[in-house]
Formats: sequence, C-alpha cells, structure tokens
Amino acid sequence: MTERLPPVNALVLYRGHPARVKVAADKLELDLEGGETQKVRPKDVILLHPGPLKSLAELRPQSGDIATAWEMLAGATTTLPELAELIYAAFTPPTAWAAWQLVADGLYFRGAGPDEIIAATPEEVAHTQAARAADVAEKQAWSAFLARVRAGRVVTEDERYVRDVEALALGRTARSRVLRELGREEASEVAHQTLLDLGVWTPDVNPYPTRLGVTTSQPDLPLPPLPDEPRRDLTHLPAFAIDDAATETPDDAVSLDGGRLWVHVADPATIVPPDSPIDLEARARGASLYLPEGTINMLPPAATPLLALGLSEISPALSFGIDVTDAGEIAGIEIAPSWVRVTRLTYEAAAARLNEEPFASLYRLALTCRDRREAAGAFTLELPEVDVRVDPPLRSGPTGFEALAGQVDDARNRLKPLVQQNEQPSSAQGAEVRCVSIIRVPPLLSRVLVENAMILAGEATARYAIERDIPMPFSTQDPSDSDERPDGSSLAAAYAFRRTLKRSQYRSTPSPHSGLGLDAYTQSTSPMRRYLDLVAHQQLRAYLRGEPVLNAEQILERVGATEAVIGSLRQAERFSDQHWTLVYLLQHPKWQGEGIVVEHRERNSIVLIPALGLEPSLRLSGDPSLNSAVRLAVSHVDLPRLDARFKA
Repeated sequence: MTERLPPVNALVLYRGHPARVKVAADKLELDLEGGETQKVRPKDVILLHPGPLKSLAELRPQSGDIATAWEMLAGATTTLPELAELIYAAFTPPTAWAAWQLVADGLYFRGAGPDEIIAATPEEVAHTQAARAADVAEKQAWSAFLARVRAGRVVTEDERYVRDVEALALGRTARSRVLRELGREEASEVAHQTLLDLGVWTPDVNPYPTRLGVTTSQPDLPLPPLPDEPRRDLTHLPAFAIDDAATETPDDAVSLDGGRLWVHVADPATIVPPDSPIDLEARARGASLYLPEGTINMLPPAATPLLALGLSEISPALSFGIDVTDAGEIAGIEIAPSWVRVTRLTYEAAAARLNEEPFASLYRLALTCRDRREAAGAFTLELPEVDVRVDPPLRSGPTGFEALAGQVDDARNRLKPLVQQNEQPSSAQGAEVRCVSIIRVPPLLSRVLVENAMILAGEATARYAIERDIPMPFSTQDPSDSDERPDGSSLAAAYAFRRTLKRSQYRSTPSPHSGLGLDAYTQSTSPMRRYLDLVAHQQLRAYLRGEPVLNAEQILERVGATEAVIGSLRQAERFSDQHWTLVYLLQHPKWQGEGIVVEHRERNSIVLIPALGLEPSLRLSGDPSLNSAVRLAVSHVDLPRLDARFKA
C-alpha cells in the first residue's frame, strides 16, 4: 500500500502530519495544513487513504467504539483499513486519519505504517497509562516547584530539583535546568544566591573547596610502626616547638648546643618511603588543606600522635645540626635521625622569654642570619595578617538537603573546628549557625626567631644536597621587577612591592631564591604538611642509610604532581578565608574599623583593612594621602560573589 504512487486527492502522511495529493508525478505536490503547498518525493510520504479527499478540512474528529475494537484485537496485528472499519464502521479519509491518530498516540495501537498495526496487550496499556500519569504528575510537580521558587520558598519534596542548583553552586556541573527555566544566569554565584534566598543553604555553607575540586576527606590509610633503627639521642638538649596556640601538628622545634643550632623536624619519611600507598596519597593531595573550619591533613591523622613533636615525652625527629659563624654563614651541617625531648610554646609565651636563655641567643642568631640574607637582597613584607577561624554550630538550623554534604563534602562532620569564640554574632542574622572569629596575627619577635631558623634549615638542606649530589626539589624565585625594597614603615610601599614579586617555583636543580637572598634553598621543615618537604626528607633518609636516592627525573615528576594540585589548594584556602570573613560581616552588620590607604587609582582608592585582611576599592573624598587612616563602616555584603563594600 505504501509502495505505489499515491493518486490525486489521496490522503498521505508527510512528516507526521496529514496532506492531500494535489499533483501526482515524479514529484508530488501536496496541500498541507495551514494552506501551504509542498513538492516532495513519493518516498517521503505514506499513503493512508486513496481518496478522494477534496480538502484537509474534511478531516474532522470521528466518533467510534475504540475500547471495544482494542479489546477484540488486543495482542493481534491488523491494518489501517481494518482498524478504521472496526472502530468507525467505515474506511474513509476522515476515519483513516482518526484511526492513524490512535496509532500515533501509541496507547492502544502502534505501528510504523498502515499495513501492519499492532494492538497492545492489556499489560502494555496499563504500563503506558501509568507512565503517562507519572509524566503528568511530574510536570505538575515541576510547575509547582518553579512557582514556589519564584515565591521564595521550597518544601522537602523539592530536594531532587534543588540538587540541580546545588550541583552548579558546587562546580560539579556548568548547567542548571532550574536556573534556565527561571530565566537566571547559569553561574555558580547565581546558584549560590538562589540557595541562600530559598533558605536551602545558610551562609555557613562554604562551597569553594568542593568547587575547586580539592580533596576534603581525611586520608584513611594504616600506618606502619616506627622501625627499630639507630637514632642519635638529643634528649639532653632543651628543644622548643614554637607555634600558634591552635596548631595541632607541631612539626619543628629548635635547640641550641653551644654555637650549633639544632632544628628538629618531624620524621614521617621513616615510615613513608617513596611510592608507598601513603606517599602516593600525600602526592595526590600536595599539602594539608587549612580552612577556617579545620584542617584536612596530608598524612593520615594517626601520624600526628606518632610523629608530631612534643605530643609525647620523647619524639622521633630528623635533626639538622647547623654551625653558624658570627657573620651568620653556615660553617658546618650534620643531619641525623634523633630522639628529642620537646616543650611546646606559643609564640606569645616565647616572645615573653626572649630575655632568657636559650631564647635570647636563638633570637640573636636569627637576626644575624637575617641580616646576612638581607645584605644579599632578601626582603620581608610587613603586611597585616589575620587568622580566620570558625566555631562549631551555635545552634541547629537548616543547612540544605544534604545536611551540608554540599559544604566541602559534609565538612561539618569531618572537619575538627580550630577556633575559639571571641565575639558573639548579631542576633539579627537568624540564619547563621557558626560563629566566626577574625584574629589579628601579632608581629611578635618570636616569629622572627622561628622563621629564620627554618629558613636556615632549608638553606642547610640545599647545601648538604648539592655537596653530596642528592637530587632535591629546590625552591626558587626570580628577582622582583622593582629594585626598591620596602622598609616596613609604609604599608603602601609594601603593598606596591608585593605586586612586583614573581611566583616561587620548584626545580630539580639549584637556582637562587631572590626573596630569601639565597643561592639555593629547599623547603624541609614541614614534611607532615607539604609533600615536597616529605620528598626532601625521603632523599636525605635514603642517603643516610646508604640506599639509592630518587633521580632528577623522579624529582621532577613529583614537582609536577604537586604543582598540578597546589594551586587549587591555595585558592580554596584563600576563597574560604574570604567567604568566612564575609560571613563575619553578615554576623556583625554594624562593623566599623580602620582602613589604610595603600593605592590610588583613576576613580577609587585601595584601602587595606588590617582587622579583616580585606583590600576593598572605594571612593574617598578629600584625596587622602597614602598610608593615611580612614574610618570605615560595612555597607553591603554579597556572599556568593565574595564582595564586601564599605563606606568612609
């Protein structure tokens, strides 16, 4: 029936719609719905009825007994003429079209052409009816959800739709059906704001670690026991691990033995050999992740009580003995696995004891080494620093359908809070459930002591490796574009100089580090929290045991793996600090404080706010000079866009 040339006035199917054959030749000329005509090939149409059909207007709805016809044919095969006769008692162009519409609908009948039409079984009809009812219900639910969103609310059953918005807010997808249907931009910031507006997320949901793809779960690998190996007994030397009060993994300590400085460093390389499961996990992480909510460690948490310094009466360490001349030069280096007895001190406690021994001598040595490096071009940027910390929830509250699974993969449950509360949030901010503290980091002299001792240890490590031809991940930095060095008296000068600095890089061959004023430098004092420090320790440990060390190519592989993840890690930390700082401002909407003018631009000025660690741009009246102080008040906070605005 579909193979012969349709006659003039026949009813045919063209692209799913009825058409009347007006001219039948090599090309058919068809009358289409809407009064249009179209020339097509005969194979492009399906003959439904030979006619005559004078006009498509004749194809009016027909009355017939569809149910009885289906019951008679259920599971059987028929043709379009037979089906039309059975339902409508006649096979005419109108009944042919009406019967074909039933076939196209697919509930009771189905078929690709009029010659073979299959009547569905009762089970098939029931299944189709159920699917169609579900589809209608889904469309109604979707429409109701969109209406609720436009009204600014959602209900529990909307969870499956809200996940679409959460996925975009967390960077897991670049598209959102919900936002598209609402006519909103499909951007992570817009998704974040939508979730806040709906009350699905509260301001304490930090999306940035997840959005940047960093690992937010603690490593979960078994640790081997400490090996039974010779260690030098240095327990007779008073050793001090000087850290911030919140530090949970002290990994370095200092001692003074006559004219020799000992820098004791935690010794994870003794149980983490290259390419072991723990090493591979640490390599994939690159470093520990430090968030205001807490720390995600590079090594399994069980490593802290086993290896951190000062948590037990006696601690294992890799100790760097450095002989220093009166001019601050390194005269001799000894590196040895050791046992040490470490006392923990805060920077504040150590600063209060700088007039005592051995702290006074340690501080003088640190200054001597710093002076020597500064003479070689080293510099110190003295810009204000803050420590942003987050307390546990103050009270329960809605935090999204995933119970904060969207916040760095359920960070509330996995991150141990670090912070102590120093100010209650405003009661006007009803959605906040965690208290944020922003603590100014004081420029204590004890920090100078520790910083320069650690730099000296890194210089000694590099020199030790170069002299013994041990491949290392050397930390390098090209010179700044500016010849001027800030003297510490001008925040504006320090701010401007910071913009001229080149990014530090790792290389497998030694190269100068201009910022430190050193010809060669290897970071080696934080092997529990920086992977390349661990690699440096693995190299030193292998050399000391007389075992093969990694070659330069293997070092470069590890450098590449670290650099592949460390950028996202540091960005997650920076954005998280900004996020929680803005949450702090939401909790304290009447905040006021001092800002320092550090740069003038064409219309606005950059103001550094020491108490918040922010550098907003704002328009100031009166053309204040650089380094002048202005009184500021917060005027607007846009949390999803990490934007805070202030007025003078």
